Amino acid sequence: MMEGDRMATMLPVQLPTILYDLPRNPAIAVGLPLTVGWLTGLITRTSVRAWYPSLRKPSLQPPRWAFPVAWTLLYASMGAASHLLVAAYDSSLPGSAARSAADHALKLYWLQYGLNILWSPTFFGLRQITIANVDIILLLATLLKLAPAAFKVDQRTLFAFGPYVAWVSFATYLNSSIWWLNLGPGSKQLRK
Repeated sequence: MMEGDRMATMLPVQLPTILYDLPRNPAIAVGLPLTVGWLTGLITRTSVRAWYPSLRKPSLQPPRWAFPVAWTLLYASMGAASHLLVAAYDSSLPGSAARSAADHALKLYWLQYGLNILWSPTFFGLRQITIANVDIILLLATLLKLAPAAFKVDQRTLFAFGPYVAWVSFATYLNSSIWWLNLGPGSKQLRK
């Protein structure tokens, strides 16, 4: 079995055509994650201001202003990377290993995007720290698959997915620590 064939079977689903079409336009590729991220922030803003400050947080908690700055840069760069992936998909021959590799990376991209979109409403909107923690762990695992898969398709995606993996790794630490300190065994230790 060829490498491209093996990779294509890793995610044996067919993406809807729109998920190939959206990132073909660079403005839409970048604008979609930025807009959805902004809307998610708008929807969860009350909880971020009222509920989140009441939670126990780890000592490495960054200042509040760091989150929108980081996510704006990450959303823009992930959108740009999706454009690079679909461009590689479009420029490769149907049935080729290059097309399969690009297709696989695009599937991972949309999977991580869905997990990313779910996190804020789950954590802040529903205040479900445990479910959000599962979501962010799945997001990180997906990114750890996506980053090397995308790099094989177009090395420029490293500039997007390298910092994204680093930030989500840190965000996973934060979410897990908040769970530990507020709901997990750490919360019992603090009450003693």
